[in-house]
Amino acid sequence: MPGGIEIKTRDEIAYMREASLIVYEVLEELTRAVAPGVTLEELDSIAERETVRRGGVCAFKGLYGFPKNICISVNEQVVHGIPTRRKLVEGDLLKLDYGVIKHGYYGDSARTVAVGKVLPDASRLLEETRVALEKGIAAMVAGNRISDIGSAIEAHVSPFGYGIVRDYVGHGIGKKLHEEPQVPNYGLSLWSRGQPNPRMRPGMVLAIEPMINLGTHEVDTLPDGWTVVTRDGKLSSHWEHTIAVTENGPQVLTRP
Repeated sequence: MPGGIEIKTRDEIAYMREASLIVYEVLEELTRAVAPGVTLEELDSIAERETVRRGGVCAFKGLYGFPKNICISVNEQVVHGIPTRRKLVEGDLLKLDYGVIKHGYYGDSARTVAVGKVLPDASRLLEETRVALEKGIAAMVAGNRISDIGSAIEAHVSPFGYGIVRDYVGHGIGKKLHEEPQVPNYGLSLWSRGQPNPRMRPGMVLAIEPMINLGTHEVDTLPDGWTVVTRDGKLSSHWEHTIAVTENGPQVLTRP
């Protein structure tokens, strides 16, 4: 465990793969259910039902006191939104962030979904954040440093003038949802002095999750104590996968 980072065995990664595929399948079900008029609580219920049906456990409910099964954030909400009776409307930018436990191991993934037809700025933000995640995943090569992931993400989104959220970052994952190391979505240009920057090695499993804003990188937390919003009220997009570092390159566990 160099620097407190858990190195997973092949068997452990196989368990995480099972949990992660449930996450993927549930997010697919939720994406199909997204439509104007659907409430966030209805989506939360679908997540619970489809997870239990597949033999998994909803990972977020009760974690740190979170009251629901899934984090659902809309428009200027960045992450950690609590599902309510709010109805989706045409043009919303919806973030679905979900985790599952199976065999005592976690899988974690997030995606941004357009509700009907969205404005061009929203569509582009959604797509470029998704691409930024893929750039970060491609940097997950044994021997590279953790900062190489954020550097790849930052290099992709910076030309668009987007804000990269700095208060929340990716993370190691395994028997706990949040393990070492922290994985910022920016590179050495914004790296905090003294922040650990270990090299990646086979057996590390990381949840990479760029949170990219149409405007400022600055965020605030609403009085509910959970929902994180952009300080300027502009849109945010969030994508995440759980990925294992292997001798043959990155293996994305949260997709087929």
